[in-house]
Amino acid sequence: DEIRNLLLNKASEDFNWAEISPTIFGAVFESTLNPETRRSGGMHYTSIENIHKVIDPLFLDALKAELNEILARPRSDSWRTRLLTAFQTKLSQLTFFDPACGSGNFLTETYLSLRRLENMIIADQTKESLGQIVMRGLGADFAGIKVSISQFYGIEINDFAVTVAKTALWIAESQMMKETESIVLMHLDFLPLKTNANITEGNALRIDWENIVPKNELSYIMGNPPFIGYSLQTKEQKEDILSIYVDENGKPYKTAGKVDYVAGWYFKAAQLMQNTVIQTAFVSTNSITQGEQVAAVWKPLYERFHIHIDFAHRTFIWDSEASQKAHVHCVIVGFSTKLNTKERVLYSSDRFQIVDNINAYLVNAPDIFVESNKKPICDVPEMVKGSSPVDGGNFFLDQEEYNLFSEKEPQSLKYIKQFFGAREYLHNIPRWCLWLIHISPSELLKMPLVKERVDAVKNFRLSSTKKATRKYAEFPLRFMELRQPETNYILIPRHSSENRRYIPFGLNSDIICGDANNMIPNATLYQFGVLTSNVHMAWMRTVCGRIKSDYRYSNDIVYNNFPWPTPSVQQKQKIEQTAKAILDARLLYPDSSLADLYDEVAMPPELRKAHQNNDRVVMQAYGFSVKDMTESMCVAELMKLYQEKLNNN
Repeated sequence: DEIRNLLLNKASEDFNWAEISPTIFGAVFESTLNPETRRSGGMHYTSIENIHKVIDPLFLDALKAELNEILARPRSDSWRTRLLTAFQTKLSQLTFFDPACGSGNFLTETYLSLRRLENMIIADQTKESLGQIVMRGLGADFAGIKVSISQFYGIEINDFAVTVAKTALWIAESQMMKETESIVLMHLDFLPLKTNANITEGNALRIDWENIVPKNELSYIMGNPPFIGYSLQTKEQKEDILSIYVDENGKPYKTAGKVDYVAGWYFKAAQLMQNTVIQTAFVSTNSITQGEQVAAVWKPLYERFHIHIDFAHRTFIWDSEASQKAHVHCVIVGFSTKLNTKERVLYSSDRFQIVDNINAYLVNAPDIFVESNKKPICDVPEMVKGSSPVDGGNFFLDQEEYNLFSEKEPQSLKYIKQFFGAREYLHNIPRWCLWLIHISPSELLKMPLVKERVDAVKNFRLSSTKKATRKYAEFPLRFMELRQPETNYILIPRHSSENRRYIPFGLNSDIICGDANNMIPNATLYQFGVLTSNVHMAWMRTVCGRIKSDYRYSNDIVYNNFPWPTPSVQQKQKIEQTAKAILDARLLYPDSSLADLYDEVAMPPELRKAHQNNDRVVMQAYGFSVKDMTESMCVAELMKLYQEKLNNN
């Protein structure tokens, strides 16, 4: 009864639907979907502002500029009317396709935008003369609207969203008809609905797009395909991707199972665009432009279909008009296969720059792919993961347990060492572990508390479903994966906040390093200085994987592919000095954790100055300009060095 009252009384009598935004209309209805349906389908709905981040650089900016140039001609120019008529015809011949159209937001906003341009033409062709309306070149029977919703095509898998999308387009058509009526001051017939809204229900990754709209008739592909990471895909979604990401022989690429669901739309678009002037722009989760996915997603598109990126928005937070907003970190990529005569534009936050090239990492650099490497491309020590206990927590002690062992079994203290997981390391959280590598049987049997822990480790491993774990029940005194060096090592937390300019690497010796970190055994101050510099951080920010937008540092992508400098003896000594100064500056604040010290607001001036000095000497070792090299310029140079290293190896 309540719903019926809302629909029949409140919604129909008290609310004026005539001027509702069709995009908000779509989002309102879509927000009634089951949240699980939305999550599993990767559905995230779109604000008008964000739609324009896609459609403006894709086509709308150029259309507006073209129209304004014609309108700027003097009215006495005989070509003016002909050019306006030709431009209006051009608008009516453009065809738009959203292969993941949801509630139709991209299609409706594009239709509205084109009709507003058309209404500018109609307004210009209309003038008042002696109180009467005269339509220049349109005749007494007005038939001047040429842009139609029949120019718009979509595919959507959810049947309810298909109906909403069609309705939103009809609302948009009705609203623009009213705007035209206010210009020409005459009534225009709209009802009954005559124009077809070309929205097809189905799985866009299983449909032949040319059956929806022939590619020789298509102008632009656009949209916001589902945001589903490869680890969250259903069996059917994984099969979708494996059926699309195939080589020339129809065999799935080796990395096809490790790409986000949205990649399927990129592949199908690139395939369709071959030998055409079609241009495409999609919204995507930023993960397809970071880390190992870059080569997996983009390399086939470059090599098979010869695409190039025309414009891009680097990572930003994507909001929608829906009640349950989607706070996801996104990029927008506009690409084509045609010869690009337009300037390439790279957007970052509210700024943009004209660039020579935009590569798949969305930086102004050559088109290269930093792929997984088992060994460093330079002559440097290998990076390994920290040690993994696989112990059911039985090796570990918190402060209270440490105090108990100190009191009850003080002889055990020489076998208890400080332990660093990433969290303990960054936030200075005290944690210890039993480190029983060199304990003798007689010593162990004299310490019942320690022996109890060892027995628990053995039983935990024996109960495992994994054969390898059960085998290690025979070695209950040690971590299962043991990699702890006996020398100095550089500690790198594998995950770190994007809000830090520098990941706080450490240089340690006797603290046990857990597998939430990577480490470089036998490390030197020189290596620490290079790795903690802004040069390495710029490389890391560009090629590392992300969790949301936080850094995920890996040895096989970030470290192994990093092109090191070739410093002189003097430059190397300077880097060692500035590296030590960073470590000394940290010691000035013993009560502060590394998370505190590397907070961009709270960072102490001594530490910031030490990092800046280190940045300067590392840049000099590369031969980079300290004064005027931006981070993107630095990355471009590093990518060139990377390419040279690969070619020489």
